[in-house]
Amino acid sequence: MKIDLTGKLAIVSGSTDGIGLGISRSLAESGATVVVIGRTSAKVDEALASIRQKVPGAQLRGLTADLGTAEGAQTLFAAEPKADILVNNLGIFNDVDFFETPDSEWTRFYEINVISGVRLARHYTPAMVEQGWGRVIFLSSESGVATPADMINYGVTKSANLAVSHGLAKRLAGTGVTVNSVLPGPTFTDGLQKMLQGAAAESGRELRDEADAFVRKARPTSIIQRVADVEEVAHLVTYIASPLSSATTGAALRVDGGVVDSLAI
Repeated sequence: MKIDLTGKLAIVSGSTDGIGLGISRSLAESGATVVVIGRTSAKVDEALASIRQKVPGAQLRGLTADLGTAEGAQTLFAAEPKADILVNNLGIFNDVDFFETPDSEWTRFYEINVISGVRLARHYTPAMVEQGWGRVIFLSSESGVATPADMINYGVTKSANLAVSHGLAKRLAGTGVTVNSVLPGPTFTDGLQKMLQGAAAESGRELRDEADAFVRKARPTSIIQRVADVEEVAHLVTYIASPLSSATTGAALRVDGGVVDSLAI
């Protein structure tokens, strides 16, 4: 099986680090032209250099815009009016108690984690429909199915990603445009590493070992009993973005290491 995305233009939101950067690199390895987007030009330049180092000859374009805002989305639309592949990866998370989370934080999470993807999908899918082919992928989370007690606002937004993705897939039925969600579990991203720095300093463990210990403690149902690597998530996204996945749409695809203890989703 060979995934060939030559000639496809892919837009990946939140693509300067973490899972988004990994997805951008994986898509570039498969031949896609990838638009890397971040809020600062320094981060965008750093991400482009990182991908080019690992994928010589990668076809890349960089854009500085805050896609958590309507203004940032318009900047993207003006620069890149059409796309073949849209990966709605932009998202934020934190560890905060329900009773200490004000309305403003709920609104901030919803704007960035949900509305940003809605805006982009609403803009890019009509042209995909017109050409008879397209891929839209929402990055949800296992927290969208099994809402964590210490990250309720985050879990709610990830559940919303699943609803938007499934509904949009049905709205685009028969058009050749597929819409799916991918549900990562705990993944060894920059964000997770920052969250665990204090615990690692206290325990004396390396960050990777601390992350694996976190999974065993906080997500005891994990079957792999470790964090996933960014590449493990990115490879699934790349397959879903490819022509090989043409019969997969409206799906919620788990790459959670078995955290969700269910026969289905």
